[in-house]
Amino acid sequence: MGISAEEIRRGLDELASKDARLASELQRVGYPEPRLRDTGYKTLLRTIVGQQVSVAAATSMWNKLEAELGDGFTPSCLLERDFDTLRACGLSRQKQGYARSLCELVAAGEIDFDGLPEGDEDAIEELTRIKGIGRWSAEIYLMFAEGRADMWPAGDLAVQEGVKRLLDLPERPKERELREIGEQWRPYRGAMALFSWRYYDAPAL
Repeated sequence: MGISAEEIRRGLDELASKDARLASELQRVGYPEPRLRDTGYKTLLRTIVGQQVSVAAATSMWNKLEAELGDGFTPSCLLERDFDTLRACGLSRQKQGYARSLCELVAAGEIDFDGLPEGDEDAIEELTRIKGIGRWSAEIYLMFAEGRADMWPAGDLAVQEGVKRLLDLPERPKERELREIGEQWRPYRGAMALFSWRYYDAPAL
């Protein structure tokens, strides 16, 4: 689902109408592309699988896991596998613990991805009940999968660096400072986060 291209453009245009520097840089580097993910536990499971490894390694591990569990696998499919089977897919002991935490909560009906709280902070609190899912992972899920327009992953280093460059700050802002800075961009902080990622990757003048 995610934040649509139309929503991104509308949000950034609104912010740029009040900020000449943003308007100029938006014209220079262009609008960011949407980042879309499916809703549901598999997206978070894939996040767990990909933690602290390269994209290539994460893709390989996920493909092995899917091959082992089968098409359309359910949380119970993973819970039925033993340690060595999941280890052969590349999952460390820690990742297996996180994956089982997620699947156990879903299987028990304690987390309903179709019925997460409407309030963003309440939804973040619900998702961070899962072992291995911190605030950043929850915010990314809610932005990319549910399309919540005001997510602001202030703990993300690339967002921090992008805002530093955009605002000509002397140092990269820490998470708490970036949360304060981001207040000026409500209710379009999700679009601003996407632009910050794009700006981070764009060549400097």
